[in-house]
Amino acid sequence: MYVLGLSCYYHDSCAVLLKDGVIVAAAQEERFNRDKYSPVFPIQAVNYCFQEAGITIYDVDEVAFYEKMFLKFERSMLSHIAGYPFTLKNFVQTLPLWLKERLAVPYYVEEELRFKKPLWFVKHHLSHASSGYFASPFPRAAFLTVDGVGEYACASWGVAEGNAVTMRKELHYPHSLGLLYSIVTAYLGYRLFAGEGKVMALAELGQDTYASQFRTLVDIREDGSFRLNLDYFAFNRGDKMHNRKFEALFGPAREENAELTDRHRDIACSLQRLTEEVLLKMARHVHAQTGEDFLCLAGGVFLNVTANSRIRNETPFKDICIQPASGDAGGAYGAAAYVSHTILDVPRAPALRSCALGGQHTTRQVEVVLRNKRTKYQTIPRENVAAEVADRLAAGKVVGWFQGRMEFGPRALGNRSILAHPGDAAVKERLNLVIKHREPYRPFAASVLREHVEEWFDGIHESPFMLEVGHLKADKQGRIPAVTHANQTSRIQTVTREDNGVYYDLIAAFHERTGLPMVLNTSFNEDEPIVRTPAEALKCYEDSGMDCLVMENLIVER
Repeated sequence: MYVLGLSCYYHDSCAVLLKDGVIVAAAQEERFNRDKYSPVFPIQAVNYCFQEAGITIYDVDEVAFYEKMFLKFERSMLSHIAGYPFTLKNFVQTLPLWLKERLAVPYYVEEELRFKKPLWFVKHHLSHASSGYFASPFPRAAFLTVDGVGEYACASWGVAEGNAVTMRKELHYPHSLGLLYSIVTAYLGYRLFAGEGKVMALAELGQDTYASQFRTLVDIREDGSFRLNLDYFAFNRGDKMHNRKFEALFGPAREENAELTDRHRDIACSLQRLTEEVLLKMARHVHAQTGEDFLCLAGGVFLNVTANSRIRNETPFKDICIQPASGDAGGAYGAAAYVSHTILDVPRAPALRSCALGGQHTTRQVEVVLRNKRTKYQTIPRENVAAEVADRLAAGKVVGWFQGRMEFGPRALGNRSILAHPGDAAVKERLNLVIKHREPYRPFAASVLREHVEEWFDGIHESPFMLEVGHLKADKQGRIPAVTHANQTSRIQTVTREDNGVYYDLIAAFHERTGLPMVLNTSFNEDEPIVRTPAEALKCYEDSGMDCLVMENLIVER
C-alpha cells in the first residue's frame, strides 16, 4: 500500500512516500526549484518519490495533507475580523493566496497529479505528533509538539501507543512560543525561517539581562502554558508583528545587516532562556500527567538544539526522540504515517535510523557532469575513498562531500556536506567568511563516532540527526575550536557504520591520523538550498573556497 504525504503553501513544502508504512522517499521542493524554504506545491518532489519507488500516481492508494486548510482559514478570518480595521490591508493581501492556493488543495492534487480519490486532511499538530511518534523506536510514548501555529493550535501534548495517537491538550493562537521566537528574530534584523538558528547561536554570546522585559510579554504557568501580552504585538497588521510599545520596552529594532551590539546579544540570550524555561515546564508537566518513560518531540521549535538537550537531561523521561525534519516538511511524513498506521491500521515500521531518503547519483552520472564541464578529476577505488579524504582533511583541506542519497530535513548529515578539521582554529573563520558567507559567530557541528562521543562530551548519548548539543569535557577543551561554541558546547551528530556507511569509515580514518574521532560538518551550500545534483555540487565548489570535491569515488582538486 502506497500513501503519499504532502505539505505546502507556507514554507518547506515537501513530499513523502510510504510503502506499507515504511518511508521509500522524502524530499523538500526547495531542493529541486532552488528556492529556499519554497512554499509551492511540491510537484517535483512528488515526481522524485514516484521515480524512486518505480511507480505512477495510479499505484498510490491514499494522499494525505498535513493540515485542515478550511479550519486554518476560519482562524485567519476570525483574527482579521477581531483586528478590523487595522488588519484590512493584510486581509486584502492574503485573501488571494487563500482562494488561489490554500483552499484549493484538492483541485491542485487532481490537476497536478491526476489523483481522483478524496484526500485525507490531518490536523497540523496531529501530523507533527505522528511524525515524531512513528519515527521513534518507542512502542508507547508521550508526545509534545510546539511550533508557530497550525489551524488553531500552537502547541499540543498527548499519548501514543501501538497505532493510536491521542491528543489531550492544545495551546491556541495567538499564544505561541514559535511565533514569539520568530517575532524577536525579525526584530533583531534576521529573516524569518532563516534567522531563528542565528538567534539561538547569538544567545550564547549574551547575558540574560532582559528577563524582566520578557516577563512583561509572557505570563508563564507552572504547566508550561502561557499567555502573550497582546498589547506589545501587531498580528495581521502589517509587515511587522511587534509594535511601538514593544520597541519602547526593548529599544529600536535592528536593521538587517546592521552592527550587532551587546543589547542585541542580551535580548537573544533572554529569549533563548525563556524558550528553554517554557519547554522544560511543558515537558515536566507532560511527564507528570502521563507517567510515560519516553517522549517524542516535533514541530519547528524543536530544531532548537539547546532546548532539546535540556529536555533530555533535565526532565524525568528516560529517552526522547526528535525526527530529523521536525518542522513543516516533517508534517508531510506525519500526515502520511497517521493515515497509514492509525486510519488504515498498517503495522508500524521500524524506527527511522537514517534520513538518507532523497535522490542519489551514480559514478557514471557524476563523470558525465565533470566531462561536460571539462573538469579534471581523479578516479580512486571505492575502498580507498575514506583514507584518501581523511589524508586531505588531516592536512587542513576543506572538502565538499557528495555521497549516496540526499538527506531529508534541514541538516546535512554526511551525504551532502562540507567537511573540515575540527581542531583547526582558523578553519571556522575561513568557512564562515569565504565559503559559507555567514556570520562569524555561528558555530559548526561535529560528526562524532558514536562509540567515542561520551569520551569527549557530557550530556549527550546519541544524536543521529544533529538535534542536540553536548558540553565539551574539561580535559578536552581547546582541542576542537572549530566546532566549539562560546559556552563550550557543540552541536553533535553521532555516526555509526550501520547507519552512515562510508561516512563512518571516513571519520574512523581521520581518527587514526589525528586522534580526533570527529570531523567538522556543515551543509553543502552557500546561501541556497543544500545541493541536490552533481552539477550543483560542482558549481558550489567552483564558486567557493573549498580545496577539494569528492563525489562518490571521483575527486576534483584545485
